[in-house]
Amino acid sequence: MTNTAFSSLPLGGKFLANLESLDYKAMTPIQAQSLPAILNGKDVLAQAKTGSGKTAVFGIGLLNQLEAQTYLTQGLVLCPTRELADQVGKELRRLARSIANTKILTLCGGTPMGPQLASLDHHPHIAVGTPGRLLKHLQKGSLKLDSLKILVLDEADRMLDMGFYDDIIDIISYTPKQRQTLLFSATYPDEIKNISKSIQHDPIDIRVDSLHDNKKIKQVFYEIKKGDRTKTLVALLQHYRPASSVVFCNRRQQVKELADELWQQGFHALALHGDLEQKDRDEVLVRFTSKSSSILVATDVAARGLDIKDLSAVINFELSQDPEIHIHRIGRTGRAGNEGLAISLFMVSETPRLNAIEEYQDRPVSIEKTSALKSRDNFTLSPPMVALRINGGRKNKIRAGDILGALTANTGLPGKQIGKIDLFDTVAYVAVDRPIAKQALKILVEGKIKGRKYRVRKL
Repeated sequence: MTNTAFSSLPLGGKFLANLESLDYKAMTPIQAQSLPAILNGKDVLAQAKTGSGKTAVFGIGLLNQLEAQTYLTQGLVLCPTRELADQVGKELRRLARSIANTKILTLCGGTPMGPQLASLDHHPHIAVGTPGRLLKHLQKGSLKLDSLKILVLDEADRMLDMGFYDDIIDIISYTPKQRQTLLFSATYPDEIKNISKSIQHDPIDIRVDSLHDNKKIKQVFYEIKKGDRTKTLVALLQHYRPASSVVFCNRRQQVKELADELWQQGFHALALHGDLEQKDRDEVLVRFTSKSSSILVATDVAARGLDIKDLSAVINFELSQDPEIHIHRIGRTGRAGNEGLAISLFMVSETPRLNAIEEYQDRPVSIEKTSALKSRDNFTLSPPMVALRINGGRKNKIRAGDILGALTANTGLPGKQIGKIDLFDTVAYVAVDRPIAKQALKILVEGKIKGRKYRVRKL
């Protein structure tokens, strides 16, 4: 039986104490299977779903080899999206708390080059970023990888889907031939096997069950007629009343149209697709993750790398052509021991996709009749929170505590009614309970944050 205690790994006492303080208890299956090989310097090709604990796998591997006194870039993590890169950067900083003066830098597109160039004046120990922006820095000479020890490709399948193959190969040309390469992928298409062959040396192949815990996810399919998709979706929302749901479409145009249609019908729905500017994408995600919007309509590529806790339901407006993608979609609900709900719509013409899902998960699906759905007249889903946008952020030296203090100090507003606070370079968002939204807005508009007035509006 595999020992799942982190203390069974050859890690230092301070590092283990930090893991314990971060509530890392027993290793997850991907951690238990991968970490001994990674700490032994082996290349690893691992298939693991989002939420399996894979960030800690390569994070512990990177930090264990780090020479903190050597101010050269020793680790590089490639991610498909800025959101995932930000999450990875935050987690690596938490894991690195016990190692003094560790510099971890996130380098992504959609943000100005200037501040990144300034940060690169002093080499980071670990760089995390998206392929396009990392390649730009390598071409400029602002990022140097001569001393790289470990290269990590996170969600490699999605990076290939997004057309980053050439960029990845170009980036690798800047790295030493003698390095450790870790490749993580949620799905395992031929392209992954091919890229592994070309960039890894005798990798340990690790597969962790990509099927999510079926006991925690209630999966239901509804057969619909042509032209009835949106009508059925509205009936589903009225029947199940999920507090938060992600609705997956296969095409970005459909995402835009569906979000608009739901909004017109009184649902608080936001669209997430590849045509959005980065600042608009950030705002959409902030509103959804802070419970200031109930429904996120998205494509697979746009939603990849999102870390959404307590997601009540996943709805497949259309079935994916790939059963692995279907399993990946529904695995976003029912996490951390919570019950999840996965609902899928299909027409008779899509039965082959349904059969592929049954074959992939090795069990029949449950099909229910739309006539059993209980619709409610004039019913809408109102999100519990409202997001307020502040025209000031990190560059103005604003911290989350400053916003919380401005809202609660001498105002009578209890802190428990203030939700998630998100800070960006030039803007900040705070979610507040819906009943106090007007009062909170008035406090921020008429008051000051750190002694200065800022423009604030309700989203």
